[in-house]
Amino acid sequence: MPKITSLNHPPLPREAALRACRLVFAVAALSVINLPAQSLKLPSLPKPFGKKDTDELQETSQAPAGPAGMCVLPSGEYIVSFHQFFQPQFRVMRLDREGNWLPFPNETMNTPGSGDPILLDSVIGIACDSRGIVWMLDNGRRSGSAAKLVAWDTKRDEHFRSIVIDALALSPNSFLTNIALDPVGRYIYIADPADGISSAIIVVDIQTGLTRRVLERDRSVQMDSGVELKVSGQPVEVRRPDGVIATPLTGVYPIAIDRKGEWLYYGPRNGASLFKIKTALLIDPAILPHVLTSQVTGVSPKPICDSMTIDSRGRIYFGDISRGSIDYVAPEENFLNLRLLLKDPRIMWPGGLVIGPDGLLHFFSSQLHRTPFFNSGKDVTAPPYSIFKTRPLPAGRFGLPGGF
Repeated sequence: MPKITSLNHPPLPREAALRACRLVFAVAALSVINLPAQSLKLPSLPKPFGKKDTDELQETSQAPAGPAGMCVLPSGEYIVSFHQFFQPQFRVMRLDREGNWLPFPNETMNTPGSGDPILLDSVIGIACDSRGIVWMLDNGRRSGSAAKLVAWDTKRDEHFRSIVIDALALSPNSFLTNIALDPVGRYIYIADPADGISSAIIVVDIQTGLTRRVLERDRSVQMDSGVELKVSGQPVEVRRPDGVIATPLTGVYPIAIDRKGEWLYYGPRNGASLFKIKTALLIDPAILPHVLTSQVTGVSPKPICDSMTIDSRGRIYFGDISRGSIDYVAPEENFLNLRLLLKDPRIMWPGGLVIGPDGLLHFFSSQLHRTPFFNSGKDVTAPPYSIFKTRPLPAGRFGLPGGF
């Protein structure tokens, strides 16, 4: 049986069957689409400047299920979403100061059939602003409910806002994943990898609730068919219900915004290039699509990843899925070199990268490649699902130009 490359998702219930028929494995489309050359081959990673020992990697906790996203409250507590591929009991949980994992924001919002009007279905993307308001991106794909953003004020312990994503901002293949919060404005940016082809970014106005789909099918958001998803050198494959072996190819997934809110950085998970575009252009509905795509700029090489974050000095960190490492690029080198920050055998499908209020880099090991979705229905995950923290690059890591 020949290998077919496509993006697959678990089956949806009956009420979403019509949409699901169009959602999975757009095989016919893939056979006729000629993807533009967009990326570099995955480079071998240069070592960092100076040695970074793995004992600098500290395990801070162990999640009760496979995590999907993570943020850190101003208090230092973790809020973690759990990936729908693990079929978790609770969609989102909070690790309190006593070390207890509790449903977040509460149990009823995490319990199907509870009657809660703001029921969470399948949350991946999650982020926290400086006020302690946690934004959760619910893609609705577990039960076929409407995709939405739900915000919870952790200081007041009350619902802050909910925004249903307009159907016009979605495609038949939408599978919403990560979010980036504008640190100075009123916008949220959503990554929609879709089927790897109809991928796009969704812009949400928090004040008005209006949503728009931008950059759809631009080369910067599409998968690169030449970049194969591997973990520790082994291809990640999916056996479809019809028996066909498929390699998941995913469009735009990692997404982050700089500290001034001026640039949005993003790229396809299955891709070797990072891109950026000015947020002022994304939020302007008067800019025509072809003009918008002309303003996309290539930034740097990137590994296969679905999570990244940016520190206060503009250095960009990636969770390298293939190598089980944390990599980075730096403005001091004009983002030209993808370098290794740390590598450790405990890191398996790293994600949730975030710079916490303590100034440290926090992330988790999700083991997503071991879920039934990637293993013909068999669960080969092996807890713990570790959460780590480590020091990002110190300010003096780089020498003078030409001095490394």
